[in-house]
Amino acid sequence: MATTTAAEKKAAAKTEYNAFLAACPSQKLLAQVSGKWVTLVLSALGSGPDCDGEPRPMRYSELARVLAGVSPKMLSQTLKSLERDGLVDRTAAATVPVTVTYELTDLGLSLHETVRQLKRWSEAHRDDVAAHQERFDAGR
Repeated sequence: MATTTAAEKKAAAKTEYNAFLAACPSQKLLAQVSGKWVTLVLSALGSGPDCDGEPRPMRYSELARVLAGVSPKMLSQTLKSLERDGLVDRTAAATVPVTVTYELTDLGLSLHETVRQLKRWSEAHRDDVAAHQERFDAGR
């Protein structure tokens, strides 16, 4: 049986997860975390609607107000998916009615800055992209 050098082990580990490969599990994870509502929920939980606050827990109703246009069903599905992935913790307090809050986990916090920057970038460059789309479409 041949021994494997440290360099060979490192090279093998690099090929294990390569999102450019269709069969790579990280490609599926990338698709999950890059969805519109996932990005917006993680941004809101991480810092509120203006993306300038510190990460904090939020109640479902507060998230629904911040995320204009999200249906209750889609918000519930997104939160359940994020909880399943370990990005969000759900806490229910025994009150009448039950108080439920959602908060980023350490894993969710590790993704927070990236999605917050993506949200800010899309807001800052929307007009630029629209202008390029118009020029492209006019040339066709």
